[in-house]
Amino acid sequence: MFGMSQEDQIFWRDFTAGAIKPGDFDHRAHLRLAYVHLAKFDPETAASAFKQSLLRYLEHHRIDPSKYHETLTRAWLMAVWHFMSKGGATQSAQEFLARSQALLDPKVMLTHYSKERLFSGSARTQFVEPDLDPIPPVAPE
Repeated sequence: MFGMSQEDQIFWRDFTAGAIKPGDFDHRAHLRLAYVHLAKFDPETAASAFKQSLLRYLEHHRIDPSKYHETLTRAWLMAVWHFMSKGGATQSAQEFLARSQALLDPKVMLTHYSKERLFSGSARTQFVEPDLDPIPPVAPE
């Protein structure tokens, strides 16, 4: 139902190998990585694999692991899955992102979370639920 283009497969390989420079790993690349994980795995497995991929990336590039943010990671993965589920089949991350323009705004999570809650210490280390507007739940496959 959700495909990966050759470019997505190269992106996955390069990310996994640490070949993508931190300066090139922007918001769109994070969304692409979330899409690739969700195209490869069921949502529960994708959540665990996505977290591990990001932590390995930080370690590979000797970036302080405290940069990892559990709530943002899970919330974006949930949002990507929501858009994937409601948008129908796609053949690539590029096609998915072209259909999901709302996700391209990195500030969209602030429609679900107050700044105080999203950027709290607890939100960085564990998932906290939104306090403004719920993220649509991830439906079982």
